[in-house]
Amino acid sequence: MENVVILGATSAVAQAVAKHYARASTQLILVGRNQAYLESIEQDLMTRGAEKVQTIVQDLAESSKWEDLVAHIYTLLDRVDILLVAHGTLPDQALCEQSAERTLEAINANALSQIAMLTAFGNKMAASRSGKIAVISSVAGDRGRQSNYVYGAAKAMLSTYVDGLRNRLYKSGVSVLTVKPGFIDSPMTAHIEKKGALWATPEKVADDIVNAIEKGRSSIYTPWFWRYIMLIICSIPEFIFKRLSL
Repeated sequence: MENVVILGATSAVAQAVAKHYARASTQLILVGRNQAYLESIEQDLMTRGAEKVQTIVQDLAESSKWEDLVAHIYTLLDRVDILLVAHGTLPDQALCEQSAERTLEAINANALSQIAMLTAFGNKMAASRSGKIAVISSVAGDRGRQSNYVYGAAKAMLSTYVDGLRNRLYKSGVSVLTVKPGFIDSPMTAHIEKKGALWATPEKVADDIVNAIEKGRSSIYTPWFWRYIMLIICSIPEFIFKRLSL
């Protein structure tokens, strides 16, 4: 039986990924803050054919509880075959600019809490010398832009950490995937006006994640064209870039 753990399981992308693994040979553990929502997702996955689905209610931004969470998951499973780290928030950049507290909250929610979980799970999976880890970061981490640089700074930290973790765990037979999505049409971006082909559905992003996990990829941009968009953005000379409104 394949054991799949999803942190931040109520996000639209995480739900779409979970549906890919809802089959008779899979046991899923879903972690998130909203108990009623988790139970609804659990019922849907069981209907789709999952062997077993268990839910754990926890605010993953509460770093004081991460050790207990990881220990609890390993009492439920003898190993973790696939770990998806999908939790995070989209902070209000304007509020963060006016408040150091809001800035630190955003960095904790989008980088530090993920790093804490990955440290613990990475050590467990290295000890078992097996497993696949996928971490949702963002194209925002490739270069700081005035419209979302607090979020981008957190994602840059996370991406760099995941790069190093992949380098370390490769020798233990554990694959680590960095996922860099662009704009996703989801509840997290409901307040943003959505226009054009740059916006992807959660299902499209989930398809790319599952395919990349199965192929043992190291990193992906999703949809694929964001790799070239960010290549252009990162290539703009700083004396020009700082004058732009991006």
